[in-house]
Amino acid sequence: MSEAGLSFSERAISKGYWLTLLIIITDQASKYFAEQLLALHQPVAIIPMLNFTLAYNTGAAFSFLHQAGGWQNTFFIAIALVMSIVLLVILYRTPRKELQFSLALWLVLGGAIGNVIDRVRISKVVDFIDFYIAEWHFATFNIADIAISIGAFLLIMDSLNIRFIRARSPQ
Repeated sequence: MSEAGLSFSERAISKGYWLTLLIIITDQASKYFAEQLLALHQPVAIIPMLNFTLAYNTGAAFSFLHQAGGWQNTFFIAIALVMSIVLLVILYRTPRKELQFSLALWLVLGGAIGNVIDRVRISKVVDFIDFYIAEWHFATFNIADIAISIGAFLLIMDSLNIRFIRARSPQ
């Protein structure tokens, strides 16, 4: 069936918005509690190899452009908003049976919106998950970053025709 012949209920846009909403709510709630309960840059041990450490990122992933002088915040907001619209258009055009692909897009969309809310609200992103091995610490991140990373992984796997998630066959 061509894209034009799909009814609204057969499109990926008709399902999955709940996942994006769940990511946004979980991300924002966890950031709220991190800001309320954690002191800036003071690690709190959770389990071996995992601390909660409040940090702020004015840049992108791995603090890319974090010292750019402020213009980057508007730039990252604009990119995220444009990409969110593009993802919604792609989801509208995608058949609902393309589960892995659409799930990946909903994850990326939820993560992007979660981080944009921070950028609009406080001009930086709240990070607090600090994973480490011995003395080496991975970049501090948040729930939105996890959603984006999982979504990107699923998109890469989908592009390689490696499917973890398949539509159920009619019985």
